[in-house]
Amino acid sequence: MSKRETPLTHWYWRQTGGLLIEEFPLVAKGADNSPRWADGLIVLGEPNEISAQKNFDIEGRDVVVVQTKARRLGMYLMGQCLFSLALVKQLRPKSALSVALCTQDDAILRPLLEIHPGCQVVVCPEGVAL
Repeated sequence: MSKRETPLTHWYWRQTGGLLIEEFPLVAKGADNSPRWADGLIVLGEPNEISAQKNFDIEGRDVVVVQTKARRLGMYLMGQCLFSLALVKQLRPKSALSVALCTQDDAILRPLLEIHPGCQVVVCPEGVAL
């Protein structure tokens, strides 16, 4: 994650609690695909800490996948949110929520993302260190 995005992800994690895994691998690199990561994956019901490990078996667990941008909600972040949800579901969690975390909302784009079950926009309040 970038220096501007990490504080935003940490702010959101402090709201939910659980185990935060930064740069969680959603897809490993393969012969015919690129790797994909979530900026953060929160495993709910775990102790409130940041994991030193990147891998965690989330099968049967309640998780929140977080994609963060330190700017207004845009279509790139929306795509990350939507497709991260599909990718994390392949890991068979009990439940999954995908959050597009940003610093400014977009009145036209937010409803287009939030019509998809499991996708949510969260706007970080001003004052969180960028």
